Amino acid sequence: MNKSISGRYFRTTALLLVSGITLLGLILMYFCVGYFRTESENTLLTNVRSLRDNFSTVSMEDAEQMKEHPYVEQAVRVVANATGSIFFVTDNYGKILYCSDSSGAVDTSRAVSSKILNRAFSDGEYAELGELSGIYSHSYYTAGCPLINDSSRIIGYVFASRDAASLTSFLESIFSAFIISAGVMLLVSSILSIVLTNRLANPLRRITAAAQAFGNGDLSARAPVGGDDEVAQLAVTFNDMADKLEAVDASRQSFMGNIAHELRTPMTTIKGFVDGMLDGTIPDDRRDHYLQIVSQEVGRLTRLTHSMLDITKLETGEYVVSAVDYDVWETVSSILFAREQQFIEHAIRLTGFNPVKMLVHADPDLVHQVLYNIVDNALKFTPDGGTIDISVTENLKQGFVTVAIRNTGEGIPADALPYVFERFYKADKSRGLHAEGSGLGLHICKQLINRSDGRIWAESTPGQDATFLFTLPCGNPKPPERSKYARGGQGAK
Repeated sequence: MNKSISGRYFRTTALLLVSGITLLGLILMYFCVGYFRTESENTLLTNVRSLRDNFSTVSMEDAEQMKEHPYVEQAVRVVANATGSIFFVTDNYGKILYCSDSSGAVDTSRAVSSKILNRAFSDGEYAELGELSGIYSHSYYTAGCPLINDSSRIIGYVFASRDAASLTSFLESIFSAFIISAGVMLLVSSILSIVLTNRLANPLRRITAAAQAFGNGDLSARAPVGGDDEVAQLAVTFNDMADKLEAVDASRQSFMGNIAHELRTPMTTIKGFVDGMLDGTIPDDRRDHYLQIVSQEVGRLTRLTHSMLDITKLETGEYVVSAVDYDVWETVSSILFAREQQFIEHAIRLTGFNPVKMLVHADPDLVHQVLYNIVDNALKFTPDGGTIDISVTENLKQGFVTVAIRNTGEGIPADALPYVFERFYKADKSRGLHAEGSGLGLHICKQLINRSDGRIWAESTPGQDATFLFTLPCGNPKPPERSKYARGGQGAK
């Protein structure tokens, strides 16, 4: 059975209210009974004390005189009428001499037990809730005390009683009022609880509906956000998660599309040339030429596969970084010397090449791959007769070394700069078509630099130049010295 939060909240609130009201009622009844009993006993004791004080001024020597004395009947009747209680007077042995009750509630044929009389004698007064030795047929509040004459001699006992049924009536009134009040309170609380639980549950229902829609494939589904409480924070968190998942899905779709495109183009070329050779469309004297093209396309597929494997290793954390302190100019120099022939063939001028030992704390292989990709990218997009500038600067205060590679050419439009490090973002969108690129080199550079605790970014003046910069942590500082790769001069042509 599906149990909603609002239902559980309402049941919990109702249970707490009923439990609290029940406990409050029991406590109220306990104190009411105690208060009523104490009040009744105190009132009765006050009345019998008053009679006792009046009798202390009367000259009577024994019970017979008390029985015949007109003062006794008069005094008892006046007090009984005034207080609404039953009064009776006994002799020293508990025999009832006079009783104010005319309803028959008091069994005058029975005597008060000696145990009660002894208690009244020893304590000076007596009080109980009961039948008073069988004198009453049901429970009464009773109080009594000895009667003392003007000679300070005990001549009997006086008792006053009040029917305990009045307590029942009192409690019934209290209980009725309590039940009505509790019912009204429960009704009001239930209405408020329903309203509040709905206000609490409705945002959760909307978040649930958005999550279900999102799970069913509607990646645009979002939860409405209202307020600044925990539920609103949950909605914001859900929306942030949905945005990221939508971006990941879009990236995945773009990734799959780009992969399909990158694979389809060389494979179509390869298939076309191979089929042409097989069916005789391509003459024998041209086969070597087209086999060379097929070899280039296979190489392109191989590079793409290697790049994809590199990205997978980087994003899954399989790429192990072995950072050491070494001279970054060694890597820069080795890459430039390896590409020297391209500089010469395209009359590209190299400036800024002035290697002074610059220690960084990084993985040499990782830095080599980054620099190779950036230099290769610069060579692709530098026009014949253009310039590539290399600079390595150190910021000891902030603890990093900055490597910058600038090349002249078309540059990168401002709206394209934020995307140049994304997967499959190819230069043809901003810097002219270049068929050899897969759009993964700069993305790999970004992943590698991030793994090295550095930062990489691009700057450009459209139509003039483009600069790629990245930082690496400084190595242990050592006295500067000329690198063994230094050749002097501005560079090679």
